[in-house]
Amino acid sequence: MQATISNPNDLPEKPGVYLLKDVQDEILYVGKAKSLKKRVKSYFKEDLEDPKTRVLMRHFHHLDYLVTDTEKEALILESNLIKKHLPRYNIRLKDDKRYPYLQITSEDYPRLLITRNVRDDGSHYYGPFTDVISVRSLLKLLKPVFQLRDCKRMDGPCLNYQIELCPAPCSGQVTREDYYENVEKVKLFLEGRQKEVMDLLQKEMEQAALNHDYEKAVVIRDQLFSLGEVMEKQKMEFNRSLDQDVIATSNDGEVVVVVVFRVRNGKIMGKDDFLMEGAHENSPPEILTAFIKQYYSGPRQVPVEILLPVMIEDRLLIEKWLSEKIYTNEYFEDGVSEVLNDQCESVPSPLSVSVRVPEEGLEHRLVQMVTKNSSIILNHHKQARGALLDLKTYLKIPRIPRRIEAFDISNLAGKNAVASMVVFEDGKPSKNNYRKYKLETPGPDDYAMMQEVLSRRYEKLVSKGETPPDLVVVDGGRGQLNVAIEVLDSLGIQTGVIGLAKEFEQVFIPEVAIPLILPSNSPALHILQRVRDEAHRFAVKYHKNLRDRDLKSSPLDEISGIGPKRKMNLMRHFGDLESIKNASVDEIVEVKGINRNLAIEIHGFFNQNID
Repeated sequence: MQATISNPNDLPEKPGVYLLKDVQDEILYVGKAKSLKKRVKSYFKEDLEDPKTRVLMRHFHHLDYLVTDTEKEALILESNLIKKHLPRYNIRLKDDKRYPYLQITSEDYPRLLITRNVRDDGSHYYGPFTDVISVRSLLKLLKPVFQLRDCKRMDGPCLNYQIELCPAPCSGQVTREDYYENVEKVKLFLEGRQKEVMDLLQKEMEQAALNHDYEKAVVIRDQLFSLGEVMEKQKMEFNRSLDQDVIATSNDGEVVVVVVFRVRNGKIMGKDDFLMEGAHENSPPEILTAFIKQYYSGPRQVPVEILLPVMIEDRLLIEKWLSEKIYTNEYFEDGVSEVLNDQCESVPSPLSVSVRVPEEGLEHRLVQMVTKNSSIILNHHKQARGALLDLKTYLKIPRIPRRIEAFDISNLAGKNAVASMVVFEDGKPSKNNYRKYKLETPGPDDYAMMQEVLSRRYEKLVSKGETPPDLVVVDGGRGQLNVAIEVLDSLGIQTGVIGLAKEFEQVFIPEVAIPLILPSNSPALHILQRVRDEAHRFAVKYHKNLRDRDLKSSPLDEISGIGPKRKMNLMRHFGDLESIKNASVDEIVEVKGINRNLAIEIHGFFNQNID
């Protein structure tokens, strides 16, 4: 999961990708930055010049971000995310122009080419590269080193053979085996195993010097230097079909974070982060071992490879177990695999899981990037922990509010009344624990509605013997707070409870007459705002879904002259269909877009059978 924030000052000054989102958690815009903090802060200026950006920021609610090693990697990841999510405010090329790749063709005597089209044709592709000029320079550099042909038709020795850029396989000047040795060297180099190739060239240079062939030695020396400078291997897109999970951990002695990057079909598809409790005194191998056992014991896709910064304990046993999980998940329906678990030891798996610690190249750098992300996320957890501690002090509650439950009401003149409960754990949303309620209390009576949802929630909690949250937040002022105190006291629940009024960000505390105003730059206030806004978003979304459902099928559709817009205006004005039925002609005329003749027709439609 990407790190989520609402304040740009909380961003790191590192390269990466940011995703601007609206209140519905929909991605509005994906961008890349050399410094996430500096770039995103530019969106919050009061005098935005770009009209498109001004419109974008009117819809902005919060943002997610991912840290990368370089700005180039951020650019590639940005491209992948834009193609995947198609955000509304991004520029999207209709011809889907791609970044350049290097291609080793699947012909009998393969060629090394530049292409922008990646196909499933048996070729090997390497990239993408952000700069086609660099790719051309690299190709020009590799040709004299590895001498692969670039002619379309093998119709005899050409000029490239004469100037020693091609071994002329077309005329049998080189054996197939020798030619393929050069092909394999190119593959090794482009797969990130540059050291093996560089070692080979180093030996050739030293041998040339021993043979007093100084001209050749200088050429190879320059090639070695150029290869090291020009080739910046990208790791945001692998162009391999392997599924991989890359896992790393960070530990500050109090909090332990584990981060998982999911690589599917060669692309980084997502990131998740987890807190490990009771692990701060353990070593990284112990932490990763425990995590892998628990993480893959659930219904998760098991990749073919797991890449780690350090080797775990019981590697062989875990590889065997995960290989069996791939086998049962791949070849048997859910439920049947449980019956066959005991048989798996005698049945060979078609796929074997490998747990590795890459020492160099592309995969090693990817592990380093995941480790860096785990450190960034750990730092955010530390900041959240500090904010929660400040919140405990400000609110004078008995415990650090690691679990917060917040409630909001949404209705239209008391119609389609609903309530939401959102849960934050350690300062982050825990969406699996969100709940929505369709209220039965006649409205509009916000106090009674709040009493209903709180009673339903905490009566159920008490009946199940569950632990109450550390803090209950209700949207509203003193009145809503008093309702919450009454409900919790009646059930014997002792915990922190506050009301948060949006207009002036006033925090109402039990037994304190004057509302508390937290500093506007306080991390504690930012957490409360996020909790309150999320509860509001969730409630409004549920309310809107109910209204949309009512609008999709309605007797109003049978009245001539009532289209979607007028139907929406009627529902907004009256709240529900029953109120429209009971309305007089004069009351219906007050609705936007309804003239008297149409009002008479609507009234007559609903009252035609009344004497």
